[in-house]
Amino acid sequence: MSASENWLGARARTMPEHRALECGDVKWSYRELRKQVLPLAESLRERGVGPGTAVASLLDNGVAPVALLHAIDHLGAVFVPLNTRLSPGELDHPLRDSGTHLLVCSPGPLMEAALGVRSRLPDLALAEMRSTELQEVHPGRSRAPEPIYRGDARVLIYTSGTSGRPRGALLTRENFEASALGSAIHLGSQADDRWLACMPLFHVGGLSILTRCVLAGSAVVVHERFDSEAVCWSLEHDDIQFVSLAPTMLQRVLDAWGQRPAPPALRCALIGGGPAPLSLLERAHALGFPIAPTYGLTEATSQVATRWPDQRDSPLDAGLVPLPSTTVRVLDDAGRLCDRGRGEILVRGPTVMHGYITLSSGDDALRDGWLHTGDIGELDDQGRLRVLDRRSDLIVSGGENVYPAEIETVLALHPGVAEAGVAGVEDTEFGWRPAAWIVPHGTAPTTEELEHHCRQSLAGYKIPVAFTPVESLPRNASGKLLRRELRRRETSDPQR
Repeated sequence: MSASENWLGARARTMPEHRALECGDVKWSYRELRKQVLPLAESLRERGVGPGTAVASLLDNGVAPVALLHAIDHLGAVFVPLNTRLSPGELDHPLRDSGTHLLVCSPGPLMEAALGVRSRLPDLALAEMRSTELQEVHPGRSRAPEPIYRGDARVLIYTSGTSGRPRGALLTRENFEASALGSAIHLGSQADDRWLACMPLFHVGGLSILTRCVLAGSAVVVHERFDSEAVCWSLEHDDIQFVSLAPTMLQRVLDAWGQRPAPPALRCALIGGGPAPLSLLERAHALGFPIAPTYGLTEATSQVATRWPDQRDSPLDAGLVPLPSTTVRVLDDAGRLCDRGRGEILVRGPTVMHGYITLSSGDDALRDGWLHTGDIGELDDQGRLRVLDRRSDLIVSGGENVYPAEIETVLALHPGVAEAGVAGVEDTEFGWRPAAWIVPHGTAPTTEELEHHCRQSLAGYKIPVAFTPVESLPRNASGKLLRRELRRRETSDPQR
């Protein structure tokens, strides 16, 4: 593939009749997919989209996000996929921050949310998308947008920073191509492979499936939503070789699967989006599922280190092997860069993002070519990585990142709350859920009042599962909130 040729165009030229996409009744070859994408790209061009312009999406899983990704790539524009679970208020920042020219939405509730956003962003153009058809809802600004991105920038994904404010990680064509190549070498890849995509396509994990498949010339089987029974049926009847699942999804699939042996065609079940309990991995392994636990993050275009799925005799917790061309080190307490031992996980290589499009002082994750993840890990003598702690304050709930600071900011706006502290508590279904400790201002608000208050500004998965009134919050000498102490209170309280 030449440097200037878009991903789908290269594959349609070399493998036109090879299966590209299946979703419901849609079964398209690469030639057919490109035939659908080209008019969509022209429709985007007529709306002012060109090289360097940002196009955001608020789309349900299905044909639409696949076609939109390829149409935007065809134009050399930048794709800004937005989490469909965000509240309308949470959508304002990424749309403003990214300089988005056009927001493309699914009909129904997502379009209603977009209309609410547009009332605050009158320059934003808005279009509704059904399958590969685009229909204008609002034209937005009258003048053509200026391109604000350069070079091979392709995708801008918003991920929460340590302060809780979402930041846009700018991923390039090279990032995705290096990630796809590293994954293919690590896991094995063939043109006849079929990858089941049942996770949200607005996440970097979902987008990586799409780019891996088009670069390898393999097929992606897209599910419009996650349904454990549908996943089991697809694994049995759709000749699936690869599937990507979060730990919560794996648990539900195994519950629906029962005690049958794993499907013989399946070569890899990539498990990411948060740490998976060893007992869950052992349960899948006992049935013959080729489990490949993985550590990754948006800023490194998904995969960083993964257990080989064919290591049948190797312990499931033995450690993860970095992808080819990806270098992993740890930064010890003395600030030394080490190739063994325990410390903050640092990553370097062609999959690492170009950078955040906005950086707060002291919040630069890229230093001297290394991505400082904030995660704590341990490297053994063979260079295998064990992840010990996912960002000290981060709550990974069902594969979604939840930052306590964001919830605390919302709670502090309630007139009955003087102070709020949020930390993760263990949950058998989602792994972790946020819980809140409240220092009331006067009479403590009820749980119902606080839940209603949070739902005005936060997605459902960010709503705390409990609100506990306390006299004070634990803080250190400098006044910093000690969230680990909140977690310790949770586990030591026999009534909780």
